[in-house]
Amino acid sequence: MEATIRTGSDITTLVNVFTVEPDNQQMLVQLLKEGTETFFSKQPGFISSSVHAGKEGGRAINYSQWKSAGDIENFRKDPKFAPYVQRLAAIAKAETILCEVVEVNHA
Repeated sequence: MEATIRTGSDITTLVNVFTVEPDNQQMLVQLLKEGTETFFSKQPGFISSSVHAGKEGGRAINYSQWKSAGDIENFRKDPKFAPYVQRLAAIAKAETILCEVVEVNHA
């Protein structure tokens, strides 16, 4: 699946920035990938997700697109979500940002 980034308020972009010990970065990336494959991609309103590993080893970013902020609220109520977040919190600190894409440029 290829992510499409477009401007407008008809979708909601969720950006999670994780800070992690460099030795745990690969474990975090694997956990983010598994979460998308087994949980998030099966949720109503899911459009796409991409995982980015910081080259310095201490951070990772999960960028996901949803049909609405309500879809994000709903997956957070799913009983499978809390245990997943606990696994993430055990190895990384996260900052979550809800965004609207306001500018996209292509080569």
